[in-house]
Amino acid sequence: MSQPILSARDLVKTFGTGHTQVRAVDGISLDLGPGELVTITGPSGSGKTTLVSILGALLRPDEGSVTIAGQDITAMGEAALSALRARTIGFVFQSFNLLDALNVRDNVLFPAHLAPGGTRDAAGRADALLDRLGLGARKQALPATLSGGEKQRTAIARALVNQPRLIIADEPTGNLDSHSGQEVMMVLHDIARDQGCSVLIVTHDQRIEEVADRILWLEDGTLRDRKAEPRALARDPVCNMLVDKELSANFADHEGRRYHFCSKRCHQRFEADPQAYAAQGALAAETERNPT
Repeated sequence: MSQPILSARDLVKTFGTGHTQVRAVDGISLDLGPGELVTITGPSGSGKTTLVSILGALLRPDEGSVTIAGQDITAMGEAALSALRARTIGFVFQSFNLLDALNVRDNVLFPAHLAPGGTRDAAGRADALLDRLGLGARKQALPATLSGGEKQRTAIARALVNQPRLIIADEPTGNLDSHSGQEVMMVLHDIARDQGCSVLIVTHDQRIEEVADRILWLEDGTLRDRKAEPRALARDPVCNMLVDKELSANFADHEGRRYHFCSKRCHQRFEADPQAYAAQGALAAETERNPT
C-alpha cells in the first residue's frame, strides 16, 4: 500500500478557557493517499476551518502531529513551514484571490517566485496547465474579463504550478453555477488521479459527492465517514440528483410534503413553479418505490 501523502494523528485544538473553552478539533486522525480526493463537510462552527488550517500548515495544533510528504510539520519552524507550503501544498480558495493587475499567465506563475528555479523553470508547466484547463487562448486576459469558471480554473493552475503533493480547496465551487462547478470538480478529480497527489476539499456542495473517494462529516470536533454509513436520500425534483437529507441545507415544504435540493439554484427554480416540479418529484419517488 502506498504511503499517505498526508497523515494526521490525534489532533487537538482548543480555543478559550474555563466555561468558554471550545474544543474545535478533538482527537482527529486522518490519512490521505496518492490520487485520493476527500471532502470534509459539516455545519457552520463545526471546526472545518480550524482543521484545514492545521492540515495546511497554517495553524499549529495543541496536541498531535501532522506529516506531509514524509515531513513532520508540527516540529518545523516558521521559515521551514513557509517553504513547505510554497513547494508541497497548493491552495484553492472560493474567492479565487487572483491579482487584478496581472494577466492569467502571470497569476499562475506568481507562486513560482517562491520555488526553486523560479518562474523560468515554471513557465513551461504554467503554459501546459493553462492549455489543459482550456485557458490557452486566455493567457493574456485580465481577471476582470474572466467568467467565474475561468477564474477558478486559473486559481487551480496557480495552485498546481509548483507541483504540490497536497491540494487543499476551500469551497471551490461556492461562487460557481452548476455547470462551472461540475467542470472544476472534474478537473480536481482528474488531477488527483493523473498526478498522484492528494486533494482535500472543504465544501457544502453535495454534487461533489459523485467524484469523492471519501465524504467526511465534521461535527463537535470529530470526523466520521459518510460513505461508510447508511444515509437517507431524496431525489431533487428539479435536477433529479440524489440528495442526502441530513446534509441538505436547501429544502421546501409543499402540499404536505418536503422536497430536498442539491443547491440554492434548484431550490429557487422550485419556488418559482412548485406545482410543476412537485409532480416530477412525486413521479421520481414512486419510481424509487417500484423499480422496474
